[in-house]
Amino acid sequence: MKAGFRPYNVLTLKQALEVAERSGYAIGSFSPRYTPMIAPVLRAAQQTLSPAIVQISHKELVRYGIAPQEFADEFYARVRGEDITVPVVLHLDHTKEMETIAAAIEAGFTSVMIDASEKPLAENIAISKMAADYAHKHGVSVEAELGMIGTTDFVETDKDEELYTNPQEARLFVAETGIDALAVSCGTAHGVYMVRQPKIDLARLKAIRALTNVHLVLHGGSGVPAEMMAGAIRLPGGGVSKVNIATDLELSFLAAIGREERMTNAECQALEPAMLERGRSAVQATVADKITRFLGSGGQASGFALAQ
Repeated sequence: MKAGFRPYNVLTLKQALEVAERSGYAIGSFSPRYTPMIAPVLRAAQQTLSPAIVQISHKELVRYGIAPQEFADEFYARVRGEDITVPVVLHLDHTKEMETIAAAIEAGFTSVMIDASEKPLAENIAISKMAADYAHKHGVSVEAELGMIGTTDFVETDKDEELYTNPQEARLFVAETGIDALAVSCGTAHGVYMVRQPKIDLARLKAIRALTNVHLVLHGGSGVPAEMMAGAIRLPGGGVSKVNIATDLELSFLAAIGREERMTNAECQALEPAMLERGRSAVQATVADKITRFLGSGGQASGFALAQ
């Protein structure tokens, strides 16, 4: 989908984060994981008058059986069909394959993430720069990762190793790659916190902010206490302006329909309508709660100058 045919309120990540960082709040980057969950994420954003990011990772596409075009088509159909007027972004999360990035951009994603964080610094820079150059040529924003963000469930990434972001390396990385947003490793992890407890190294975040002017992203937002997240968002000079939230959405959906095991997207679509609506209502409530009590983005849609 070419930019000129996008709804007026569908923005790039860079456009959205510039406003959020300037205004001192973070935008939630919500992973529906099942296409029927896209609508409740958008409904919650509209309900709370908040900007929002809808995202899915390469591993989620594979695990849940979704093609980038299918995900994008449902997103745009819901934006139009649900009369969504708040600013929204369609983002491809953790991706190592340029083919997936190309397919997502062709499908209408307005932001992509290249994750070469397991590579040596020089190789990570080279791969991230290549992805940034390609995406920017197509008018799409780019996020990359430096350091390694751990995981507990292997849904978004395939390693549980953790390596905190080095602030000096971050300065070089941002300057050399030309990325729009940087995912930093400073204590959070993907998935459910069970044995380990969430933490955020604010001193490290401050050092990264002092040495870079790029928008900062925190992955692993599910399960992090609100007061801890607030400290990361409100750092002097601009803190974290994008927070990824995935696991909490799926857990609320599964609990509402009385199920513990994940399912495929096709299985989700085949649920009995009343059961599906219960799950959707739970997801909408979870997203609205994150927006109002966790991110500080409620009511912030009015801060965007959207030209219709």
